[in-house]
Amino acid sequence: MLTPTELPTPTELLAMPEDAYMNQAQLAFFKQLLEQQLDTLQANMLQTSLHLHAHEETADPADRASREETHALELRARERERKHIKTILSALQRIAQGSYGYCEETGVAIGLARLIARPATRLCLEAQERHERRERQFNH
Repeated sequence: MLTPTELPTPTELLAMPEDAYMNQAQLAFFKQLLEQQLDTLQANMLQTSLHLHAHEETADPADRASREETHALELRARERERKHIKTILSALQRIAQGSYGYCEETGVAIGLARLIARPATRLCLEAQERHERRERQFNH
């Protein structure tokens, strides 16, 4: 495995030839990026959890309502983070299995630019657009 100083930069990744797609250096880059995101999310969730467990009793109904609204927002954020952690763990599993970087729906390469922007993505752009169209069509 490559050390962090040996990992390519995003610019270097994009400059690599197409036949080098998902080579060892690219996989190491994305693995490190995903692990960093995972660490950040887990730290955020811990902070949120600690904050939610800190009880501040207040007699003022307006203060209590404000605190409850803040807690509700934090819980929604925590739920989003929990879901994103699952997608990151899934992406790390795909790296280990050798299927990372390829669309789960079509099997085509997702592309480095898209993976740099959204490293946990599992669909190519076309498949993602189809998925979003279906979602809009049937959920609205």
